[in-house]
Amino acid sequence: MQQYHSISSANLDLQIIHTIINENLKLKLSDDAISKIENCRTYLDNRMKNQNEPIYGINTGFGSLYNVKISKENLSELQENLVMSHACGMGDLVPKPIIKLMLLLKIQSLSYGHSGVQLETVERLIAFYNEDILPVIYEKGSLGASGDLAPLAHLALPLLGKGKVYYNGEIVDSKTVLNKYNWKPITLRSKEGLALLNGTQFMSAYGVHLLLESYKLSYFADFIASMSIDAFDGRLDPFNALVHLVRPHNGQIKTAESVRSFLEGSEIITQTKQHVQDPYSFRCVPQVHGATKDTISYVEKIVITEINSVTDNPNIFIEEDEIISGGNFHGQPLALVLDYLKIAMAELGNISERRIFQLVSGLRGLPAFLVDNPGLNSGFMIPQYTAASIVSANKQLASPASIDSIVSSNGQEDHVSMGANAATQAYDLIENVKQILAIELFNASQALHFRKPLKSSYSIESFLLLYRKEVAFVSEDVIMSDLMHKSQDFIDSFAMDKKVLFN
Repeated sequence: MQQYHSISSANLDLQIIHTIINENLKLKLSDDAISKIENCRTYLDNRMKNQNEPIYGINTGFGSLYNVKISKENLSELQENLVMSHACGMGDLVPKPIIKLMLLLKIQSLSYGHSGVQLETVERLIAFYNEDILPVIYEKGSLGASGDLAPLAHLALPLLGKGKVYYNGEIVDSKTVLNKYNWKPITLRSKEGLALLNGTQFMSAYGVHLLLESYKLSYFADFIASMSIDAFDGRLDPFNALVHLVRPHNGQIKTAESVRSFLEGSEIITQTKQHVQDPYSFRCVPQVHGATKDTISYVEKIVITEINSVTDNPNIFIEEDEIISGGNFHGQPLALVLDYLKIAMAELGNISERRIFQLVSGLRGLPAFLVDNPGLNSGFMIPQYTAASIVSANKQLASPASIDSIVSSNGQEDHVSMGANAATQAYDLIENVKQILAIELFNASQALHFRKPLKSSYSIESFLLLYRKEVAFVSEDVIMSDLMHKSQDFIDSFAMDKKVLFN
């Protein structure tokens, strides 16, 4: 039996969204949300009957054309023209999981009853979501200021029977899909185009997706680092709880606890050591990984506030009999935290590459480049090069987008957040981090072989059994890229329980 998530005034959070995605729940509006949407639309219709004074975006032009009054008979045409003229996306196509999140978050924002949309419009967006009809959207075009105008215009085009959509694995004209379902194009009424285009759902959809990825990669970074610590014959002393209780950053304490748990029962970690200290990339895992954890938690607070907010303009307040033009569409809160997330996640990749370097350096009884007959075989020499190149690329991507601004709309929109650029940069950067961790996993699994007959912990040995079914041990030179990609696929395919993911 199909299960549904009810769109209501109750806040979305990451666990709810994780459930919606992973259990493939369909959406429906609660009675409360329906009432709020209908009441707001009725209020706006009644208000416009006798409204002669200009109200921005409802009976005026947009941006620097805010002083141009539009006659009542042209209000629907005004909204349709807005959607078409603002659909100016360029560049690569937005990934489909993010488009689906955009639909979910736009529906949520419109359901609060401060946007003036028709119930029919929201229900059509829900139908698109439930039937997996995903508008084709491009990565480039948003300044992250007056909302994500260009991407959201492409999200809205199929409501009008315009633009293209993904359907049944193909890109088709939206009017073809509307005809298949016997749906008529929506005739937008006053304010609706602006309600659809103003908003931060492009940035926030990326934010939600990247938070889910970041939590998963944070877990893997701890686990893979634990493998590397054992493979490098590292010491457990730096993970003693006493060390972290006297510097009690939450993420640091959690990371040390995770590493102790992952290494519990290892024969390697408990053997007598010939060295009294490990390099920082091993010894300072709690401090570095932990700081990233704390950053992810902070970013989550901002993103969750954003996705449970009304971010279009103007905002309609029925009880106060007010229609107020403000700036809730400005993406500065998201721009700043997406940049912060970039920096924090880049550090997971940075320290991971240093552990990769140490593992291939012929230290502590490991063969040079983790292969027999080094010289004849280059072994794991070049995967470290690849990791280093990705780390360097991430340093460039981590440069803050939010410190930039550029004047638009003839000077009316004179400060912009560039949060959309921060979002797409963060997407690329976090994909890069996954690749670096996949290389470390590849190296650590190889290095652990040379510690036999000693065994690592039960959790690591069990993990290795699964990993070896996909990624073979390298006894002599092979095409390493094939195995590195399999290592990344293994991380991608690893399903994470909510209790583990959000611990």
